[in-house]
Amino acid sequence: MAKPNALQEQLLKAGLAKKSQASAAAREQAKARQGKAPAASAEIQREAERARLEKVERDRALAAERNAATRATERRAQARQIVQDHAVPHAGDSEYRFTHGEVIRTLLIDPSLRKALSGGALVIVAAGESYALLPRAAAEKVRERAPELIVVDHGQAGETSVASTGNAEDDAYYAQFQIPDDLVW
Repeated sequence: MAKPNALQEQLLKAGLAKKSQASAAAREQAKARQGKAPAASAEIQREAERARLEKVERDRALAAERNAATRATERRAQARQIVQDHAVPHAGDSEYRFTHGEVIRTLLIDPSLRKALSGGALVIVAAGESYALLPRAAAEKVRERAPELIVVDHGQAGETSVASTGNAEDDAYYAQFQIPDDLVW
């Protein structure tokens, strides 16, 4: 028990306070000196709990964003690895032109590769600054991980083989003309 101070001794002698009250006051003073003050009010506790919960929720959201970014980076790296491992070597003297975004690109291929590309057996994918040819099975794996890498896929379901001009009247007019089989763009 903490030693009572002079005022407490005087109050005890005068009979204005009891010994239990004096010892309780001494304990409170000792706790205050040691930093173990009595519990804060309920309002302060609620505010502290609310702030803690908000911080936990913010931290959880930030962690989810970081995890999503990490997963996206991993998936792109997996797609690049698939492109590297399964790329079909292409060489030839025939130019195959295709569009990537707003730009027309050219790839030198031989007639057998041209036939495989037009039949949908091969797919053109972006491989960094250049382009690679992939077999359909490998291209599907790339499409699962990073669909933005697929540049040309003639075997894709839902693609129409007839190019549209955007105007139905023009499309109907040009439908009457046959496209030559030996046309190479």
